[in-house]
Amino acid sequence: MISVKEALQTVLNSNQNFGVEEISFIKSVGRILKEEILADRDFPPFNRVSMDGIAIDYPAFKNGQRDFKIEGIQAAGSEQISLKNPENCIEVMTGAVLPNNANTVIRYEDVTIIDEIATINIDVINDAQNVHPRGKDGQKGDVLIEENKIISAAEIGVLATVGKSTVKVAKQPKVMIVSTGDELVGVAEIPLEHQIRRSNVFTLVSLLERLSIPSETAHITDDKPILKSKIESYLQEYDVLLFSGAVSKGKYDFLPEVFDELGVEKLFHKVTQRPGKPFWFGRRSFLKENDLNSDNHTNDKYKKNTIVFGFPGNPISTFVNCLAYFYPWYYKSVGIKLEEETAILNADVSFKPNLTYFLQVKLSSRFGHLIATPITGNGSGDLASLVKTDAFIQLPNDKTEFKKGEVFPIIRYR
Repeated sequence: MISVKEALQTVLNSNQNFGVEEISFIKSVGRILKEEILADRDFPPFNRVSMDGIAIDYPAFKNGQRDFKIEGIQAAGSEQISLKNPENCIEVMTGAVLPNNANTVIRYEDVTIIDEIATINIDVINDAQNVHPRGKDGQKGDVLIEENKIISAAEIGVLATVGKSTVKVAKQPKVMIVSTGDELVGVAEIPLEHQIRRSNVFTLVSLLERLSIPSETAHITDDKPILKSKIESYLQEYDVLLFSGAVSKGKYDFLPEVFDELGVEKLFHKVTQRPGKPFWFGRRSFLKENDLNSDNHTNDKYKKNTIVFGFPGNPISTFVNCLAYFYPWYYKSVGIKLEEETAILNADVSFKPNLTYFLQVKLSSRFGHLIATPITGNGSGDLASLVKTDAFIQLPNDKTEFKKGEVFPIIRYR
């Protein structure tokens, strides 16, 4: 049995590079950017009007002029026109290019227009007000988005602005999520008294969807030959296998034996933590034939690693292990560096076993500090308790008493 720190480092050392693919920019939300996005021109590309109103030459106002004859209209999207007389004005629309010879915009709310004469009704305006200068946001060639950024709606807007209709992103691993056990039935089924519905597998599907990772699911009964046959094919086809259940000491917990017989290298089994202690982790390496359509390999065969996460079957155990180990493994694999987040414990906690304790907490904010209030559940099988909480606070195994006001790392799931 190894410590949480050793287990996490072992998992991180097994990170994988799944390559890069180019996809439509509008489909890239949640994906990891694998190229720098440069400004293809100045931003904005012209002196941009930021308010509907009139554009004038500021010295005229400074010299006391308040009435300005309207020469024309500069609409958004139309070619730039020029102010011919510095004592006149041009009506301008938000987003339009600022007319030549004009430098200041006064909004319509501060102007009265009668018979094509615009009268400014305020006594103070500033030179160049309501004008967004060319290149202020970025100049041609500037890096607008760094590589290894998680793409959100904000990045989508920038991609569209610079004309990136396709974008390079990290390929996602091909993942199979497997549940085991004769006691499990489908979500739409009515379970018998000795049965329960499958839930862990769908929790894992949803946790992976948060990372924009698609996954497939399967359920295998507690039959060792069937387990072995199906897992052997999954090892060939998928980059990652996530299992829920059958890794502890039960008579029908066949997975460790099956992994061994299939040549899956055990990197560790059991971690000094609660919940999730029976966690099994390993990998299988073998030579795989190249995809003839792939440009990623030059040889006829290449080495393929399939990573295997064997999570205990109790719902909270599966949940916390996915967040504490699979998430960091994925982020390391795609080049994202995670920053540790901490919170202040809001109550005294006593925990006797010499184990790292992932305690469920409700989060709140007080004077700019994150506060973690422990929520008592009914053990690692209490799936419903997750609905009432926001995160796990990680309490170390080097002491048994944890005081209100102490600060510890947290793992958010909300």
